[in-house]
Amino acid sequence: MTKLIRVSCAIILDSGKVLCAQRSENMDLPLKWELPGGKIEENESAAECLKREIFEELNIEIQIIRSFESNIHQYSPLKKIELIPFLCSFINSGITLKEHKDFCWKEIVKLAEMDWAEADIPIIRDFVQWYSLNRTQTHSI
Repeated sequence: MTKLIRVSCAIILDSGKVLCAQRSENMDLPLKWELPGGKIEENESAAECLKREIFEELNIEIQIIRSFESNIHQYSPLKKIELIPFLCSFINSGITLKEHKDFCWKEIVKLAEMDWAEADIPIIRDFVQWYSLNRTQTHSI
């Protein structure tokens, strides 16, 4: 039986660019790009998890602005994840990578060009569509 792994991820937006993190060679899906985040622990909300994981992995604090619809993706017969995205801004800069190989700030119109982990692709697509409809309301982020 496949266990569903719940994972929070951050769409960290700054000046029309999104923070993208590249998985290390030692991680599952090596060198794929992803929205940073991590597994939700027992008795932890998706939002609490995200703040904890972003601080642990990138050494920055975030502010959650809103949530988006989650995506369930079956990577293999034994691995299925629910990816729960949140639009965020960062409170402090100074990213320090603790798990990932690299990071970049990518313009929203160029996000589709990245080699994303499969579960992130629908999240990115939905966010780009939402942003194109709500750009005027998010220009201050």
